This record gives sequence, structure tokens and C-alpha cells, in this order.
Amino acid sequence: MDEDILATVKKMLGLAQDYGPFDTDIIIAINSAFGVLLQYGVGPADGFHIDGYGAKWSDFTNDERLIRLIKEYVYLRARLVFDLPNTSFAINALQDRASELGWRIMNEAEYEKVVET
Repeated sequence: MDEDILATVKKMLGLAQDYGPFDTDIIIAINSAFGVLLQYGVGPADGFHIDGYGAKWSDFTNDERLIRLIKEYVYLRARLVFDLPNTSFAINALQDRASELGWRIMNEAEYEKVVET
């Protein structure tokens, strides 16, 4: 859970960590995904963003069940912005998976809030 967020997403996108020409684009896509997660009620109440390497998944949340879902969600959102597939079928599959994960993340976060109270 202490993996670097940018390094994780770049690896999932098939990019080497030391390959930096697209880092800004990827960071923007990652931060966009974190913005959506904030609207879902997930993560720090005042929001969360990364500026580059150094931010860890545990900086966003310590809930390991959520992190497992959030990693894939952030990757999919970044992929849809940064590395859009060539076919509409593939795009729809990624969008559907991101939507499903968003729903599951919201439900998991809501469940955690109920359990805490």
C-alpha cells in the first residue's frame, strides 16, 4: 500500500518509471480521478492531488479494501484520458469497468462510514 501513485499508474499504462515526457498528462488524469473520488465521498475531506513522484496510496486512504479498487479505478480513468483504445468496443469496456468500480467504491466507502458509527 506504500507504493508510489504515479509509478503504479505508469507501470499499469506500460511506461517505464524513468520515461517522463508524458508525466504531466498522466498526473492531470490521476488528479482528475481523485477529484471524482472526492465527489463520491472517498478520500480526504479537503481533496487530494499529486504533483509527481512521492505521493503514496496510503496518503489517500489507509483502507486496504478501498485501495484495491481505487488503484484500478485511477488507472482506468488515466487510461481513458491518456491512452484511449482504438475501437469503440474497447473504449466502452473500459468506461463500463470504471463506472462499475466507481459504484463499488462509493458503496464500500458508505459501508465503512456506517460501520464506524
